[in-house]
Amino acid sequence: MATAQKYTRVAVLLHWAIALLILTNVALGLTAALLPDGTLSDESIRFVIDTHKSIGIAVLGLAILRVLWRLTHRPPPLPAEFPSWERTAAHAAHIALYVLIFAMPLSGWLHDSAWVAAASHPMYLFGLFQWPRIGFIMNLDPAIKNQLHDQFGALHTACSYALYGVLALHVAGALKHQWVDRHSVLRRMMP
Repeated sequence: MATAQKYTRVAVLLHWAIALLILTNVALGLTAALLPDGTLSDESIRFVIDTHKSIGIAVLGLAILRVLWRLTHRPPPLPAEFPSWERTAAHAAHIALYVLIFAMPLSGWLHDSAWVAAASHPMYLFGLFQWPRIGFIMNLDPAIKNQLHDQFGALHTACSYALYGVLALHVAGALKHQWVDRHSVLRRMMP
């Protein structure tokens, strides 16, 4: 495939870095959610949760870079053989992915900021430096924070299920075009 029909190296790197971090975060999130209380020491659970939060913030930062890169570097066009409905579906799926890739870490950050014990349990980004909570959430009345904590947690969970669904459609579409339609779309995003 010609270079003009591939994404840039930076776009490919950001795509796969975000994808791998999201998959890692899914595993960490499920690990923390599935463990019964008392299974691991409190310190082990905190490590899993803090790593999950750190990866979420990293995804948010990389997603910002990805959008800025996309705004300044035009992606390669879809193959001309794609019917218009498939082009529309592909664009809609990409928009949904971008929205959810931002919604996941933002809803998680809001959820964490509304945690009533957040002030006494600072969050460290990969254990290196303290990451701030969202100030106006931290300063709310504890009863309101507790209610928001539940609501932001539910939003974070709902976004995760939506992300799983859109991601499954994205992967299925790419594999369909690659193996059924015989369009080399996977090469566009391969290193």
